[in-house]
Amino acid sequence: MMRALDTMKRHFYKARPLGAALCALWVAGASADVVSGAQLPDGAQKVGENRYRVPKDFEATLDYYRSVYSTSSYPRRQIVNQPGVKAVHITNLSGKNFAGLNIYEANEEVRIYIVPTQQAVKPVKKPETKSGKKK
Repeated sequence: MMRALDTMKRHFYKARPLGAALCALWVAGASADVVSGAQLPDGAQKVGENRYRVPKDFEATLDYYRSVYSTSSYPRRQIVNQPGVKAVHITNLSGKNFAGLNIYEANEEVRIYIVPTQQAVKPVKKPETKSGKKK
């Protein structure tokens, strides 16, 4: 008895349209920058240590992070809501690579600060002064 899989047909595999579309979305999403384990939106520009400017508006940036980091695994809290200033903190519960993200808008500009983990923060050493005097 010969099964359908055992026949010698010369048909090539045809990718399904939905599968091809999902692959295209996955490839497009994979192009985003990852810094210290945190994913940044396309077009983010570095403006300082762990600080990035985003070309999107505040709500579009939050929507991006809702799709990248689920709210159940990465809780959010509002840290500032004043006239002209909005800020949200996204906590990384795993604590791997980064402690969280601060997304804020001020002066009509959206920025992201990657909050480093405690292990990544290097303590500042105070310079030792050598004095030749004996007391």
